[in-house]
Amino acid sequence: MSREILTVAEMTQADRQAVEQGLSIDLLMDRAGFAVAEAVMKRFPPGRAVIWCGPGNNGGDGYVVARCLHDKGWSVRVEAAAAPATEAAKRAAALWKGETVPLSPSPFPADLYVDALFGAGLSRGLEGDVAKLACACAQLNEPVVAIDLPSGFNGDTGRRLGEAVFCADLTVTFHRLKVGHCLYEGRAACGEVVVADIGLPASEGTASLFENTPDLWERHFPWPALNVHKYQRGRLKVVSGDAGKTGAARLAARAGLRIGAGVVTLLSPSGALAENAAHLEAVMLAPFESDADLRAAGEAADAVVIGPSAGVGETTVRNLFALAGTGSALVVDADALTSFRQDPEALFSALDRDDVLTPHPGEFERIFPGLLARSAERISATREAARLAGAVVLLKGPDTVIAAPDGRAVVSLNGSPWLATAGSGDILAGFIGGLIAQGMTSFEAACAGVWIHAECGRAHGPGLIAEDLPNLAPAVLAGLLARRPSVKRSGLASGR
Repeated sequence: MSREILTVAEMTQADRQAVEQGLSIDLLMDRAGFAVAEAVMKRFPPGRAVIWCGPGNNGGDGYVVARCLHDKGWSVRVEAAAAPATEAAKRAAALWKGETVPLSPSPFPADLYVDALFGAGLSRGLEGDVAKLACACAQLNEPVVAIDLPSGFNGDTGRRLGEAVFCADLTVTFHRLKVGHCLYEGRAACGEVVVADIGLPASEGTASLFENTPDLWERHFPWPALNVHKYQRGRLKVVSGDAGKTGAARLAARAGLRIGAGVVTLLSPSGALAENAAHLEAVMLAPFESDADLRAAGEAADAVVIGPSAGVGETTVRNLFALAGTGSALVVDADALTSFRQDPEALFSALDRDDVLTPHPGEFERIFPGLLARSAERISATREAARLAGAVVLLKGPDTVIAAPDGRAVVSLNGSPWLATAGSGDILAGFIGGLIAQGMTSFEAACAGVWIHAECGRAHGPGLIAEDLPNLAPAVLAGLLARRPSVKRSGLASGR
């Protein structure tokens, strides 16, 4: 099942639908509080707990947590930021028979703290004693558990609403992830995130934003049939830069080969042939002198990667236009993006929905100037970029976002800091190009390429360099293959 990511409004609607179908708010609050208590008890030994409760239903959840932990032998103290303001929170507070005192701006000594103050629905910054407590909590050594979302963050953007915010070691949310759990600032403040099922009705088919996991695309992954040959596994071509600027394209080509493309060819300017030939084995090599040569080469390809060390300037612009007329899907990266910084519309005019743009934030700003700054968050920005470009757009980062022109979008949560190394993006472009060449749709190929790329980074860890990544891909692919019971024992042809 695909993992939906909801906005605050969508989550509110899910709660409303549950009530309309006969589930009471009190029952949902009990289930939520029990889920938080259960997550706490699985991870921490009984001890002293302080529950910080706000006036709304998030605070109501906190009163339920207090009751559950107390029943399991914990010493529990509730600190209320304000009197309960919703009917459900009032009823939950009335059922709590233990100690309740006003919120202190300094943490009371305890073994564990629970932030049940505001959750994902907060729309303004923290104030007064709550803000003071948030600042004081930055010095805590004891664990903090947040209900729904650490207080002080916007549930729809993951951004701080003010200077004072809470951070958690564990966040327990309900039904589905929210946008604020997935985008970087909020995600970094959440610690471990647990999504608890509290019995809300499924909303499959209505969401357009998902977490990027294999569930989303693995049924379309291009595993080869037993009788396949190399040309049926896809023809990928990669455009090299001039002599002295060839390494990035070779990285992309090798990545495309490792991800399964049957035939990968590096298209090299004549002056760089010797340099490229000295480093290539299974990747084929073909010269080109002009954009007309590139057009002919592109017509014999399923996908072409252009940009890694291609050079910034008019030559790359002409080369991209030549390839755009061939019908091959393009993966446009790095220098090919920057070459259009003075005229992004010209780039968009050459693209179609089978093409993929793979900018980092700086490149994104060059071809979509001001879009990130004026968007609520990077998901909205990437969706708008895909609409403007008429192509798939992949905005790199710790919370990589991929969007299609039709509005579909995913956020990748398996990113690794070890991927922040020169050449890593070239490998990603090659992975995506190789998957498109094998027949995946461009959106799904971008999603799969990003996920596999991140898993390679996580598998290696410290010391990773870009050259390591292609050789890590087979183990990740084997793991994906093992998820398919129908092919576990079939034995796949290696091609011929």
